[in-house]
Amino acid sequence: MSKNVSTSFIQGIRKFSPFVLPKFSCRMNHFNASLVPKDFRPFRIGLVQLASTANKNENLKNACAQISEAVNNGSQMVVLPECFNSPYGNQYFNDYAETIEETSPTYQALHCIAKDLKIYLFGGSIPERKDDKLYNTSMIFNPSGNLIGIHRKIHLFDVDFPGKITFRESDSLSPGNSMTIISTEYGKIGLGICYDIRFPELATIGARNGCCMMIYPGAFNLTTGPLHWELLARARAIDNQIYVASCAPARDMSASYHAWGHSTVVGPDGMVSATMDEKPGIVYADIDPEHMASTRKSISLYTQRRFDVYSETKPLKLNEN
Repeated sequence: MSKNVSTSFIQGIRKFSPFVLPKFSCRMNHFNASLVPKDFRPFRIGLVQLASTANKNENLKNACAQISEAVNNGSQMVVLPECFNSPYGNQYFNDYAETIEETSPTYQALHCIAKDLKIYLFGGSIPERKDDKLYNTSMIFNPSGNLIGIHRKIHLFDVDFPGKITFRESDSLSPGNSMTIISTEYGKIGLGICYDIRFPELATIGARNGCCMMIYPGAFNLTTGPLHWELLARARAIDNQIYVASCAPARDMSASYHAWGHSTVVGPDGMVSATMDEKPGIVYADIDPEHMASTRKSISLYTQRRFDVYSETKPLKLNEN
């Protein structure tokens, strides 16, 4: 999609008047603020579950339309799924890869929509080309349309379920080498991509560094999805008493890779706050510091951890933005 196409599309959606949620009351004064990160503020998040096609231009236009709908329904932060601008698979990564620069079509589309709608936009992931290597990469934009973070998938999806699915991302992709924490006006957000959610250290490090939420765009499949998709999101939330948002592609049985779907938000108590089925759509959740505070007050993991005993989880190698 050229700059002109993405700009004209953004202009077309300006006629919408985004619905703004009523401001939260001053309930934050009623709980122990020391139990939550000091910069954590209430917000609404929208997870956009898209079915990507082989047409990148159409994928970007569809993503922008769904982002606009999420904002019209009060979302101040919007998340896209893994590989939202292309089909998922080793056979596609090279052909669809982009460099992360202002002139690239996906950068331009996300920059324009984030700036126009004044939102934080977590751009799922795309195949990225950098220095003759390919990465599975997420771009994050602030309400001014500025790129404020890049996360490259750290753990590559190499699995073998005999008779079901065998996949090796490492056949085409290179791994990222650092964790990413994004500072927003609503609090700090940690980021992982898909297979990263299986490694609890990332969420623990994020929580120790003040994250109120971990976001995981992820394309689990029909084997791994029913087994672990919701379970892992709930585990990361329970482990650290933080919010977890996992945003998936919608399922398309005509595609070469069949995504599980079921985008989900889990609260700091490990209970599912919002979820959906495998079809295209948007799932919304209101993220509230009071919920985190009450969870941490009831079960005091936050103050009872013994990092003097298990020091291997100390906060190292952060890429904080």
